Amino acid sequence: MNRHPARRRTGTGTGTGTNVSTGLRRRAALSWLGLATATGLAGCGSGLLPKPAAAPALYGLDDGAGPAAPPPSPSPSPSPSPVGMPAGASTHPCATGLLIAMPRAAPGLDTRWMAYQRQPQRTEHYADSAWLDTPPRLLAPLLVRAAEATGAFGVVLLAPAAAATRWRLETELLRLQQNFGSGGPSQLRLTLRAVLVDSSSRTVLATREFDTSLPAASEDAAGGAAAAQRAALQVARQLAQFCAQAAGRTGG
Repeated sequence: MNRHPARRRTGTGTGTGTNVSTGLRRRAALSWLGLATATGLAGCGSGLLPKPAAAPALYGLDDGAGPAAPPPSPSPSPSPSPVGMPAGASTHPCATGLLIAMPRAAPGLDTRWMAYQRQPQRTEHYADSAWLDTPPRLLAPLLVRAAEATGAFGVVLLAPAAAATRWRLETELLRLQQNFGSGGPSQLRLTLRAVLVDSSSRTVLATREFDTSLPAASEDAAGGAAAAQRAALQVARQLAQFCAQAAGRTGG
């Protein structure tokens, strides 16, 4: 008979703890592997995606100058009355006012894309350059400012205006493009047709087509835009004088 009690085997739990820690390490390694894989795939994907197109360069026709005042009178005598208004008469400005309709556009010009030609009858557009707005809308404020600068009208308004004026100016932009291939600098050509109408009788008082070509300082869109600005200001001044003279012949 064994007088000594049986010895019990006391487990230290080493086997179970090892299994748990090994599982945790394995899960952590798998997590890091998944994160690295996802990051790598994201990097590859961004390299394969097309880059967004650069925004086009935008150009306007206004030189940024403020409204030009009419030339001052050389003597202290009262300034001349607007056309169609007797000296000393006191009437509403619209009685000798000019309403300028928003210019119309010939086919292909009612767009912000900048046009050029390398061959006759074939119009192309710059891919990375555009107007701030459609050319007729860019031209309209220049026409108003030039007409105001003549001092010939009691008021100059841009349609749609509710006031009734004595004269109405209708215009159509026929051409605004940069022409290449002439052997020298490219030429910016601008053509505008104008019709001055008596508002009350709707009688056509005068018509004229203004056409100008100016050389571009550089053979690109920036050079063409700068030449277009000069051409637009030149035509606006010529048109304003044309309207003042035509209205003066009919006023009285």
